[in-house]
Amino acid sequence: MKKSKDNVYTDEPLGDVRIIDDFLPMPEELVFKEDNVKVTLGLSKRSVEFFKQEAKKHHTQYQKMIRRLLDLYATHHQ
Repeated sequence: MKKSKDNVYTDEPLGDVRIIDDFLPMPEELVFKEDNVKVTLGLSKRSVEFFKQEAKKHHTQYQKMIRRLLDLYATHHQ
């Protein structure tokens, strides 16, 4: 028999809190199509399998997920 893991919230201080800017795009920003450049990139088998599994769950292509991840990373660090 599993024990229930109920969260118990208290009025304790949180300590040092740091607020970060929201860098995720608005949904309407995800619709446009950008020019793509073909590259050859070696990825670990583990990474590719992860993206393939996630893409299958979300009914999309794993290459699109990887491309979007890289775009978000690049935009955030510009």
